[in-house]
Amino acid sequence: MCAAVTDDAHIRFRHLFDDAERDLLAYALRRVERPEDAADVVAETFLVAWRRIEDVPPGPQARLWLYGVARRQLANQRRGQLRRSQLADRLRAELPAAVAATTAGSEDERVHDVRAALGRLDEADRELLTLSAWEGLSPAAIAVVLALPAVTLRSRLHRARKRLRAELARADATARPGHLAAASLEPTETR
Repeated sequence: MCAAVTDDAHIRFRHLFDDAERDLLAYALRRVERPEDAADVVAETFLVAWRRIEDVPPGPQARLWLYGVARRQLANQRRGQLRRSQLADRLRAELPAAVAATTAGSEDERVHDVRAALGRLDEADRELLTLSAWEGLSPAAIAVVLALPAVTLRSRLHRARKRLRAELARADATARPGHLAAASLEPTETR
């Protein structure tokens, strides 16, 4: 019996789609700036229709119901775009202060040395080290971010720190014997 209901629902949905898809797309296209946004609205509308196929009224009322869903999808899309725009505006306003805070003292030789040494490491090592030192994340937190087992993460982080110290030592040996820039990458606290 469940298969019959599924078959009926599938047939009904197919008829709804065939009957209304072009009209809903035209409706959405007239209300958005980009065709991709209209396609998203129509896709979301039919997703709602599929999930709620039992709630879709019969006959000509189904088309009106779909228009109502599409209208709500358009409103959701506009709210999302507004939120993204407001966030982007806020970030743009905060950017000068963030850049100033990040680059303050960047002329310091130690920071320059560390950045240069990081640049010589592979991307995976850089990510581990910067998540630890710059973002202040604990090894357990980094394991979550990178979706790695904590034990694996700890050994990778240890090896990355070792490679960074080697890079800094190599640079120091050629430029300034005795200079210890590696200390700035050691964790200051354990979380």
